[in-house]
Amino acid sequence: LFRSVNVVCLPCPCWSVSPPADHGWSIVNCPVPARRAMDPASGRKDRPRAKDPAQHRQEKAKQKAAQQELKQRQRAEIYALNRVMTELEQQQFESFCKQMQPSGE
Repeated sequence: LFRSVNVVCLPCPCWSVSPPADHGWSIVNCPVPARRAMDPASGRKDRPRAKDPAQHRQEKAKQKAAQQELKQRQRAEIYALNRVMTELEQQQFESFCKQMQPSGE
């Protein structure tokens, strides 16, 4: 549909031979993405633009803060679990000691 009379696509590296002279592809609508990217007039970018460095740093800082918060929460949960397990172990030890005492004493 989009034919350009003045600009014709160069032979594609995936073709074994050059296409016929009137193959109908221009650089703008060439099926090979690398060829579309070569056309400065198309204004079409196949690759996404890189983020603004300030925005990238801010996003990285947010990720780091979220990771630190997650670590702190996990550490607090581990300490709480450790405390509960220590109390349970102490109760079981006291129960064991009572069972081992002679009944008469």
